[in-house]
Amino acid sequence: MAQPKANKVLQDIRILDFSRYGAGPYGGMLLADMGAEVIKVERPGGEDDRQLGPFAPNGYSICYGIIFARNKKGITLNLRSPRGRELALKLVERFDVVLHNFPPGTKEANVLDYEALKKINPDIIVAPLTGFGQDGPWAERSCFDPIAQAESGGMSYCGFPGNPPTRSAIPYVDLGSGLAAALGIMFALYHREKTGQGQLVDIALMDVAVSFMAAMATPVEYELTGQVRPQQGNQSFYASPSNTFKAKDGWVFIATVGEALWRRWCQLVDRPELVDDPRFQSNMSRYQHYQYLNSIAEEWIKDKTVAEVMQILDKARIPCGRVNSVVEVMEHPQVKARQMLVEVDFPEVGQVPLPGIPIKLSLTPGGIERRAPMIGEHNQEIYGGLLGLPADDLTRLEKEGVI
Repeated sequence: MAQPKANKVLQDIRILDFSRYGAGPYGGMLLADMGAEVIKVERPGGEDDRQLGPFAPNGYSICYGIIFARNKKGITLNLRSPRGRELALKLVERFDVVLHNFPPGTKEANVLDYEALKKINPDIIVAPLTGFGQDGPWAERSCFDPIAQAESGGMSYCGFPGNPPTRSAIPYVDLGSGLAAALGIMFALYHREKTGQGQLVDIALMDVAVSFMAAMATPVEYELTGQVRPQQGNQSFYASPSNTFKAKDGWVFIATVGEALWRRWCQLVDRPELVDDPRFQSNMSRYQHYQYLNSIAEEWIKDKTVAEVMQILDKARIPCGRVNSVVEVMEHPQVKARQMLVEVDFPEVGQVPLPGIPIKLSLTPGGIERRAPMIGEHNQEIYGGLLGLPADDLTRLEKEGVI
C-alpha cells in the first residue's frame, strides 16, 4: 500500500521574499524547499540579478532565474510607488515573514521597516539580510560576497604564498548568510510559536564572514601568540601531509590529521622511522615541517593514478578525495545516491540539474515541487486571489507600472 505523502514542516508558513542577488534568494529557497509558501517579489520587468550569468542558451539567468527561485511563486511590485507601498502593506497583513536585503536608509527598507510592519501585523517576522547589518557606522553601505570576504580578513590568508589574496570562487559568505537567515527565521518562528511574538532577524554578510573567520581561531591565534595567519595555499595549517598532490592523471587531496592517521601514513609510505622522529611529534610540528613531508607524499603518489591512490588510502583508512571536475561530480555515485542533483524541466530551457536538498528530514522531507516562476507569473493568484483585486484593477496597475 502506498504511503501518504508527507507534509512539509513549513507548509503553513507564508514568506514575502523581496531579496535579490545571492544570500536572500538562497535562504528563501531553503525555506521554500521545506514547504513554506515563498512569494518572490520583483520590481516590474524583473530584478537586476536576472541580468547576471551564467545564462541558459535562451539568455535566462541560471542562478537567479532558475535555481534560487525554485519552489517559489513570483509577483511584481514597485515599492517606490504609493500604490505599490499600499499593496505591500496589505500583503504583510497576510504573511508570517518578510525577507529582504535593502540596506538601511533606502526607500524600500523604510517601507519594510520592522517597527512599521509590526503595527500592521504584530506577529510579523522581518528578516533584513544586508551587507553590514542594521546598526554601526557602515550600516548603510552596500556589499557583495567578495567585499565581505575581503573586509572580514578571510581573503588575506587564502591563496598561495607570495601571490595576491584570493577570494573563494564559491560565494561562501552569500550562501552562509542565506543559511543564517533561514536558521534565524526558524528561531523566530519557534519563539513565536511559544510566545505569539514576532521579531526582527538581523543578518549581515560581514557578521557571517567574521564569524567564519573567527571560528578558525585566527583572532585568538594572534591575541595569544602574535601570529598573523599566513597564506598557505592548499596546505592545512595544522597538519601534514594534508594537501593536494598530483597523480599521473589528476589531483588528490589527502588529510593526515591526528596521531592514528599519521602512524598509518608512515607505514603506508614505508617510512616507519618518521613516527619517532622528534620533528614530527604533533600535528603542529608536522605542519612546521610540511615541505619535507609533502615531498615524501609527492614522490609516493606521482607514478600512481588517482584511482590507485584512492584505493590504497581507502584501504588504510586515510581520508582522501579526488579533485573532481563538475562533469565528474554529476556522475558521482554518492551525489546520485543522496539525490544532490535533481533534474527539473524549465520552459524553453529543458531539463536542468538543480541542487538537491542538503538537509534530510526523515518525517517531513523537503523537495523540489515547483520550477522557478517567470516574472510576475503569480500576480493574478496573489493579487486577485489573496487580496481580492478585480481583473480590471490588475490590468490598470500593470499599465501604471505598479505591478
